Amino acid sequence: MQIREALKTDLNDVLAIERLAFGYDKEANLVGELLRDPSAKPLLSLLAFKKDRAVGHILFTAARLSGTKDAVSIVILAPLAIVPDTQQQGIGGKLIRHGLSLLSGSKVDLVFVLGHPDYYPRFGFAPAGCLGFDAPYPIPEEHANAWMVQALRPGVIGGVSGKVVCADALNKPEHWRE
Repeated sequence: MQIREALKTDLNDVLAIERLAFGYDKEANLVGELLRDPSAKPLLSLLAFKKDRAVGHILFTAARLSGTKDAVSIVILAPLAIVPDTQQQGIGGKLIRHGLSLLSGSKVDLVFVLGHPDYYPRFGFAPAGCLGFDAPYPIPEEHANAWMVQALRPGVIGGVSGKVVCADALNKPEHWRE
């Protein structure tokens, strides 16, 4: 398997992966919007290939933390998509780890995700709300553990808190319902 940054010429593959993985167009449309959204940049878009076939995609977009005076660099992981016939093969985990490694080298401090609370903790994510980080839109109490964060720099968590403000394309309540 190979992972590399997605190119502009990969857009059709990226959107096809999103459609296949989720079974509808909502995530594909969101990804298309985020890739065009200046407020989402800088962003990191990665593709996973098995042989010459694109089978997975992950997107990290810029965000900011309101309510803090400290300069902190944050991103949101959304979405992660794997085509159905290659799921359960570790591709998602490899995309997450590769993305986190690249982001760590680019001086990103915090990575947030709204996702399955049994999946993302395997990669170092922990519930964010109880650590002082509010989601862009309220998360119902029964899904509070789905809003997660991972620090890529020691000492950041506990030193800052506030509400995450995401890219304009992602800043819609329908994207924040788990």
